Amino acid sequence: MPSTSSYCEVSSKGVDARHKAGHDVERWEATLAKLKVMCARSMHVAVGALGKAFADGAGHEVAFDFGTVGGLQGKLDGGETADVVILSVPGIGKLEKAGALIPGSRRNVARTYIAVCIREGAPRPDFSTVDAFKAMLEGARAIATSDPAVGGSAGVHLAKAFEQAGWAAMMAPKSLPQQTGAEVARRVVEGTAEFGLTLSGEVASVPGAAIAGPLPPPFGQDTTYCAAAMAGSGAKEAAAAFIAALTRPDTRETWTRAGFELP
Repeated sequence: MPSTSSYCEVSSKGVDARHKAGHDVERWEATLAKLKVMCARSMHVAVGALGKAFADGAGHEVAFDFGTVGGLQGKLDGGETADVVILSVPGIGKLEKAGALIPGSRRNVARTYIAVCIREGAPRPDFSTVDAFKAMLEGARAIATSDPAVGGSAGVHLAKAFEQAGWAAMMAPKSLPQQTGAEVARRVVEGTAEFGLTLSGEVASVPGAAIAGPLPPPFGQDTTYCAAAMAGSGAKEAAAAFIAALTRPDTRETWTRAGFELP
């Protein structure tokens, strides 16, 4: 199975330390930290941009591990650690109960939802009710979806919802499971699929893809992501500053462009 996570590192090596007060370069460099951030993959556009701005401003280095929520939880269960974790509410809650987080460090960051993806400029179909949503699916030739086997929250939720509704047999011949939500959107943009079903944050990261709107309940699902500092972090102050940088009021435009809403 292809890897469900990716690493990205940003830093502020271009900052000229000689401009620090007193030219005390050694003391300034001693305050810098290299943060490891494990983050849900659907947030990579917004968190990556805000993380770069944080690194540029504070001088810290930030190394990201972006993966599916299921994949990251598997790593954490296996003993891997980080300075900051950004996961859905249940994932953060599990770590909190296990005593793996710094008490009081948890903060809600942003909210996303399972959306219908269409090509930019295409007519928006009616899926405002369960009956309308079913009719849209029945009339489609091919529908790109997030593969639940990868562990992404949208794919896992939809597989269960379709099974419970008795729609699994209807979906089987027309569903095109994809490894990532971005791949779901790309299948729609290239015309392989008429529609895509994945998290709004994944759709917004793909040029030519558009969000038609959220699915009706019980198929739709809002997901709130939280950030928290891990108890074993050796850079607790920098971790707290990083989390604060993600949730400032002036980050709203970045989150909106990436397909998220602030909580």
